[in-house]
Amino acid sequence: MSNSVYAKLQRSRMRLQAAPLKKSGHNKFAGYQYFELGDFLPTINKIFHEEGLCSLISFTSSLATLQIVDVENGGIITFTSPMAEANLKGCHPIQNLGAVETYSRRYLYVTALEIVEHDALDSSEPVAPISAKPISVDVFQKMTPEDQEIIRSIGMEVIFLLNKDDVAGAVEFLNDAELGADEKTALWSLLDSKQRSSIKKFTTK
Repeated sequence: MSNSVYAKLQRSRMRLQAAPLKKSGHNKFAGYQYFELGDFLPTINKIFHEEGLCSLISFTSSLATLQIVDVENGGIITFTSPMAEANLKGCHPIQNLGAVETYSRRYLYVTALEIVEHDALDSSEPVAPISAKPISVDVFQKMTPEDQEIIRSIGMEVIFLLNKDDVAGAVEFLNDAELGADEKTALWSLLDSKQRSSIKKFTTK
C-alpha cells in the first residue's frame, strides 16, 4: 500500500466520509443543516494523527493557506484561498477578522477533505431585489439575540463571497436563505452601500 502524503490524504478522506458526522449549523430560514468547523475538525485531527499527517493553517493579508504535512516522510500538500475583508456593521474589527479567518479555515478543510455541503437547488427562484427604501436598524435591534446571530452569520457569508467578487454566489446564498421581509431588512442594514449596490445590480439585470 502506498504511503505517500497523497495516499494518506485520500485514506483520510475516505475515513472521514464514513465517520458519523453531525451537522450542528442550522439555517432556520431555508430549513437545512450545514457543517460548522467544530463538527468535523476533531475527527479530522484524530484521523490525521493515526495516518501520520499534520495540518497547518496560516494567514497573510491576501492568502489563507492549509498545509497537510506527512510527519513521517516530509511530503506536503498545500491548499490556498484568497483572503477577504469583512466589514459587517455592528462588529468590532477583531470580530470581523476572526470571522474571516474562521470562514477561511472552514472552506480550506471542506476543499481538502472534499466534505459535501448543502447544494443550492437549481430550480430555485432568483432572490428578489431588496427595496431601496431607507434602511432602518430598528428591525435588527428588535430581533432576539439568537435571530441576530443568524442574520450576522448570513451577512458574514454574503460579505465573504462579495469580497471574492463572487456576486452570483452571494445572491445564490441569499436565495437559499429564503429570508422573510423583516430578516431581509435586518440583513440589508448590516451591509454597506457598495455591498448592497453589487447585489441590487446583479438581481436587476
